[in-house]
Amino acid sequence: MRVFLGITGASGAPYAARLLEALAGNGCEIGLCASRAGIEVLATELYGARLSPDETLERLTGPVREAVTLYDERDWHAPYASGSAKVDAYVICPCSMGTLGTIASGAMSNLIQRAASVALKEERKLVLCPRETPLSTIHLENMLRVRQAGATVLFLAPGFYHGASSVDELVDFIVARCLDQLGLEHSVTPRWGE
Repeated sequence: MRVFLGITGASGAPYAARLLEALAGNGCEIGLCASRAGIEVLATELYGARLSPDETLERLTGPVREAVTLYDERDWHAPYASGSAKVDAYVICPCSMGTLGTIASGAMSNLIQRAASVALKEERKLVLCPRETPLSTIHLENMLRVRQAGATVLFLAPGFYHGASSVDELVDFIVARCLDQLGLEHSVTPRWGE
């Protein structure tokens, strides 16, 4: 499966890191693009340090490097910028409210937003993973708008009914839901009733 993974500047870097690992573990070919703000959040939340963008992305992708091709957010020649490229699914995790609003408006100023637009116009699987609280009316209307356009809105809000005993297990809960949306088999978390 060929998957585009966009990472934007909302809190939620552990979700992105674990999702990247899970996609690679499922044999996916991953095109990864992180916005400048997304890279800053990755460095802060995953590594607790001010790192260069290159070092941040190297740390993130190092363990799964064979499965990942990195793209700059200004790379309009990337295959994910065109509907003629064969792409099975698109995920933006985490998806900032700024990115979500831009997608909802139909505007595109970087590769992540363009890839989402391509997914919608080509009627391909698009999963947006916002993380913000509280939500304004504008946020809610934008989520409704992208949902009506065909995107799946998978809010980064883990459940507690599976008896998680660590933050990692809460992260895995969301990653498992995302993999389910992509139709990928996994054993990241047990299923209800199992």
